[in-house]
Amino acid sequence: MYKERRFLFFISFMLIFALGLLITSMAQAQNWELMPPYNVLWPLWSPALSPKSPTTGLPTPLVTSLTKNTILPVQPAIAWDPTTSFWALYNTPPLFGSGLLFFDRVYGLNPWPPANLKNPTTGAPIPITYTVTWGLLPAPSVTGGDNAYFIPLANATYALTYGLTTAQYLSLLTSAQIWGLPSIVP
Repeated sequence: MYKERRFLFFISFMLIFALGLLITSMAQAQNWELMPPYNVLWPLWSPALSPKSPTTGLPTPLVTSLTKNTILPVQPAIAWDPTTSFWALYNTPPLFGSGLLFFDRVYGLNPWPPANLKNPTTGAPIPITYTVTWGLLPAPSVTGGDNAYFIPLANATYALTYGLTTAQYLSLLTSAQIWGLPSIVP
């Protein structure tokens, strides 16, 4: 009887220990944050877009929601709808009004939100529904497909559309900055 209790205690301890490791690793592995009201994914893996909080040490998105009136503190930001597209996000320059813009590979530069994220009759948001593992979706590779060229193309399109000065263009984030790659210049 004593050996059975010790064995059950040992098994219980190991199970609790394993679950603790699993839960901790899952919390640290979260790559994305849902951005209301559309539930597009914001990259927690990007140091430029989700710097670590000094109090918690966890990546914290620079914005709390993505609406047509969101003002980004840095440009471009990126957001993802895994079923359709990966977007570069920009602020409309003040001279041209206000609002959030998105750039994608097919439709170019347009006002936020994309048509598939709003009700065509009412204009109300249509939030994306995910499985419970959405936060664990891997970060896209900077070199995968045309991701290495996506941000430079989006930046050039934005700059040409709105006539940015050289200084304004150079203030836009690069692919390397968004993906957190080290500088190639010593």
